[in-house]
Amino acid sequence: MGKRMRRDKSICSCTSPRSSFLNPHSTFSCYEEDIWTEIAKYLGGRCLVMLGSSCRWFHRLIMEEESIWKFACLRDLQVPEPHQRVSFKWNQLYASAFDGSHSYLFRQQEKHIDWMRIGAFFFDSPVALLTEKLSSPAKIPNGETVEKMLQATGSCVLNNVKTGIWIADLQLVRCPVCNLETCEGTMQTLDARHIELFLSEGYKDGSWEYQEIGSHQVKKHADGATGAIFDIMHLKDPATTELLDLKSWIAKASDWQPKARIAFHGVAVNTNLQQNDAGLHVRYHAMRAGADGEVVSIRISQQLL
Repeated sequence: MGKRMRRDKSICSCTSPRSSFLNPHSTFSCYEEDIWTEIAKYLGGRCLVMLGSSCRWFHRLIMEEESIWKFACLRDLQVPEPHQRVSFKWNQLYASAFDGSHSYLFRQQEKHIDWMRIGAFFFDSPVALLTEKLSSPAKIPNGETVEKMLQATGSCVLNNVKTGIWIADLQLVRCPVCNLETCEGTMQTLDARHIELFLSEGYKDGSWEYQEIGSHQVKKHADGATGAIFDIMHLKDPATTELLDLKSWIAKASDWQPKARIAFHGVAVNTNLQQNDAGLHVRYHAMRAGADGEVVSIRISQQLL
């Protein structure tokens, strides 16, 4: 989040709906809704809130006009309009996406170290491919259970995913093996969530929890910690193919900073690793909207063994 804007004077309310310097015979009004609606679409969220607080007329226009916030949200997330209706107001969705919140703020704050926003992507279908290996073309694993798929291929298929806009973050957390404050062990987590998650009562009251759906161990040297989530229906899309071509976008071998790529229907991260003969432990977690509900959040975590 940016620094709070310093304000030397309080905001004064507007006193007249028409500008005094206009021709008295003119029919143009400074308060033409269509004009200001279009102007508002070029403003960021903070500026929209400030404009909406300047007077009651602007408050009614900005805070009650859903099309403005919908446009701003889709524009800043750089995603297409969802086919289905959303369950919350677009100004609420905008705030939950851009107010600096992330999943570890709600739970396990003591484990959290740092994070970065990757971006947003889109699930058209309710089926996801989760993987810690990237290769083109992508191979869809076969197996009776997620655990068997992971053990055989390092990838798995996850069904009943909530369609719509998803937001992806990269989290750095302390390893879950110990509870020591001095522990220097870290774990990388690709953390993706449906855009409505933070506004849902089941998430806010803690009744929805992450469940481990499977794990996989890489018992040899790993060049990098890689994780990716794709809408399985779009694996052959050109943009998805670019994500699968790992060598085209990862950092140089001596660069230990994490790199991430996002496309309309998928997200991938990679962090180069130093010598680690013991390998990696990769865990996959999912949160459902109730016991048998849709998957609303996915995590892929990688920890050095």
